[in-house]
Amino acid sequence: MTTQTNPPSTTVPQREVRRRPKNRRAQIAAESAAAFAANGYHGVSMDDIAKRLGISSTALYRHFPNKYALFREELLRLSGLIAGTTALAEADGSPRERIDQLLDAVIAMTIANRATVRLTRWERRYLEPDDYHQLIEELTGPIRLMRALVAQVRPELSGHDRAVRAVAIFALTSSIGDHHVKVSSEVLAPLLHSASWAIIDADLTTPESATPEISETSSDAPLFRQEQLLRAAVTLFHERGYPNVSMEDIAGAANLVAASAVYRYYRGKSDLLATAFRRAAERASAAITAATSTERPPEAALAELIDGYVRDCFAERALTFVYYTEFGNVDAADQVTLRQMQQAVVTEWAALVVKARPELTMSEARVLVHACFSLVVDLGWIFRDTGICKRGKVIRILEAVAYRP
Repeated sequence: MTTQTNPPSTTVPQREVRRRPKNRRAQIAAESAAAFAANGYHGVSMDDIAKRLGISSTALYRHFPNKYALFREELLRLSGLIAGTTALAEADGSPRERIDQLLDAVIAMTIANRATVRLTRWERRYLEPDDYHQLIEELTGPIRLMRALVAQVRPELSGHDRAVRAVAIFALTSSIGDHHVKVSSEVLAPLLHSASWAIIDADLTTPESATPEISETSSDAPLFRQEQLLRAAVTLFHERGYPNVSMEDIAGAANLVAASAVYRYYRGKSDLLATAFRRAAERASAAITAATSTERPPEAALAELIDGYVRDCFAERALTFVYYTEFGNVDAADQVTLRQMQQAVVTEWAALVVKARPELTMSEARVLVHACFSLVVDLGWIFRDTGICKRGKVIRILEAVAYRP
């Protein structure tokens, strides 16, 4: 008897076909934007982005030629969205209604892009000149419109005063990209809307004698070597950006012969940055102690805090700007300590805001406190050396946002 056997199978197992997602370019752009927002332009590489997406660097280069192209795409996407909000305020209506329309559009766009909107403020200096010019032109369109609408609502204001309020409103809304306070969009949107109107309606006049202008900290006076190095480093970080400054640059700015001399005083560049940040945080903590040391209304304590904070920031504008732009470059361990110090300061401020405005929650108050801190940076940076937005005016704006709705 013969046994019949089946012939060996010649069927080849089907190979799984992996299709490239139709929206791969959009996925890459979104992932790279999140990386830039978290780590800054210089803190991200093409390999980092490829790893986040789970693809090869080769696949990444099929869509974008380099890191700059990804960076440029996100910043110009954001500026284009901001520019597009002007169309939503062109409808017929009273000036106040049109301001409401523009505010609603800007706030909604900012909340929707909260994770990356900070890039248009702190990282835009790394754009190439033509791209930078395009971004600025698109960002200033809605500001010009807001200025014109404010002129119709407050015709008694000067052109400079209207400009300050318009810039302040956009600084206020974009400040939500600088922190992670959890507030639902249903709560956040009206909070920002109300604070924007507080800026428009506020009386920003102040006696010149009440808040005399002060110069930035001078480096001409004799200083200890540690202080010379610290000031030199902060100035260079402000002018060039932390990644573009070397220890040799810092040594030269402090009149040292070689970079090795810096290491006698600081462990490295990051140590210089962390030291400057700790000093700023300790100063803010000390101001809270002074403002709350006696029994008095919360408005009075807030007024003293605001006055002192603005004074210190105007005296050290470079450090104030660097704190916002370069925090991600501090070593991880130092970041933990500095964040704890910052959160303690924000909590103390927010507690006073809630006492002055019991209708607010602590989370809402924290949003307003962060907005105040951000406003000082933006107004000081945009109107620096112009005399348009002096210290007294900045103080009045912060008071309007914090406790004079």
